[in-house]
Amino acid sequence: MSIYTTLKSTIRNVAVISSFLIPFSAHSEITLQPESGSYTLVGELVSYQNGNYVIRTSLGELFVPGDGVICIGEECPVVEADSDKPDIVFSGSDIIGDELMPLMLAGYANTVGGVLETTSLSNGKIIHELIGDDGFGDTLARFQVDATDSTAAFKALLEDENVIGMSSRRVQREEARSLKQDGAGQITGVEQERIIGVDSIAVVVNKENSVDTLSINQVNSIYRGDITNWKQVGGPDMQIVVYSRPVKSGTRARFDSRILGAPDVVQVARIAGTNADMAIKIDTNPAAIGFVGYAFLHGTKPLNLISECGIIASVNTFSAKTEEYPLQRRLYLYNRADNVTDASRKFLDYAISEAADGLVAKAGYIDLGIERVSQSDSQADIVTMLAQTTAPYELTILRELINEMVQHDRLSTTFRFASGSNQLERKSQIDLGRLVNYLETQPEGTNVTLVGFTDSDGAFTSNQDLAVKRAKQVIGAIQDFGQDRVNHINFTAQGYGELAPATCNTSNDGKRINRRVEVWVRN
Repeated sequence: MSIYTTLKSTIRNVAVISSFLIPFSAHSEITLQPESGSYTLVGELVSYQNGNYVIRTSLGELFVPGDGVICIGEECPVVEADSDKPDIVFSGSDIIGDELMPLMLAGYANTVGGVLETTSLSNGKIIHELIGDDGFGDTLARFQVDATDSTAAFKALLEDENVIGMSSRRVQREEARSLKQDGAGQITGVEQERIIGVDSIAVVVNKENSVDTLSINQVNSIYRGDITNWKQVGGPDMQIVVYSRPVKSGTRARFDSRILGAPDVVQVARIAGTNADMAIKIDTNPAAIGFVGYAFLHGTKPLNLISECGIIASVNTFSAKTEEYPLQRRLYLYNRADNVTDASRKFLDYAISEAADGLVAKAGYIDLGIERVSQSDSQADIVTMLAQTTAPYELTILRELINEMVQHDRLSTTFRFASGSNQLERKSQIDLGRLVNYLETQPEGTNVTLVGFTDSDGAFTSNQDLAVKRAKQVIGAIQDFGQDRVNHINFTAQGYGELAPATCNTSNDGKRINRRVEVWVRN
């Protein structure tokens, strides 16, 4: 790695320098010190151009970016701050940027006793200013929100160290590698990847369309052009008008990967630029079919989806929170490791806190808050489970499961483990704290059963033992985290192995979803 790259990955974020060139004498010694104070560079100042220093040291002439470095010495140039420069640029997915981020910024402003004021600059950018003292004080921070698509989030993180990326998909491996090589750190680490909510992508049709349910295979065939008339799937006799999203859209990426199995296989679809545009096109065309985020259902009819193994899923908040809806996705915020200021860290912590849940819901998305549903009326689920189980021994265990299930409510909190690990994955770590907060409010003697399930790989009895082990592990994690806050709760561990799959075991993603520990509650 070059000296310049090493310096770039360490020196970040202090001032914005105006663009000019200043000549200096050969013996103008200065000291350059990053905000962190982790080291200093001493040398003769050769030039200062476009906000960058060239200094002569024992290593030779070094080019040092001026953003994030303090110059000490009589020969340091006089620099001027750019008043239009935002403290943080939020760049990426329109799913997050259009409505959710402005709400979150306003909510965050309220927590620090300020208000958010929005202004339009001469260059067309929109700046949100955080004004302290209930709007009567100084400007505490300036935020800019650039809402485009998820791919733009990772490009912006590469190009500008002052960015928080907004994405409706997880960072791809090549994007993560490029960021790491640029000095941005391990982007999937717990201090750089934050889940602020979840979203369901609904397959939608016009409300006049009589079709209510399609299988995933039927949706696949429609988008590939093999099914072209609604009468082929039990609907009216009219040609199907297919809508999709632009290639760079995170919504399309998730739809293509789950429904089509590969990107860019659709050649006949019309393109809707945004989720809102898609909803309008479906609402005004009785023959249309498309897909939108949960927040954009207005005016359309969401379809029930039947998986390849016959499991029916409906789009709702509970199925999204449990991540058992087949077109569910997470909403992420990403930051570089080398640009975390105190202000940005406080905002990011706020964004994943329970205080932000209401704002996520207000924007039309699905927050990480706990939802509780009765399982006593799960007749359809029971019929499906019985139909999928034929072995006598397994039927006996399934009847025990059903008997327990109908006596308990289920919480939306569902624990999963990182791939190939016995450690809870990132979202489950967040859910752990929320669950303890919830259980702390429950009455003395509440019975909580942690119920483990596995995928279908391996022997039935081995999977059942593994499911119990995982359930006990989650109980231990809850008690370690909650300490005396959960002493009044009666915990029990149960395991049912591969019974009651939430989705098909035909893909790695399906198996990941089925490897879960559910939380059942009875007061």
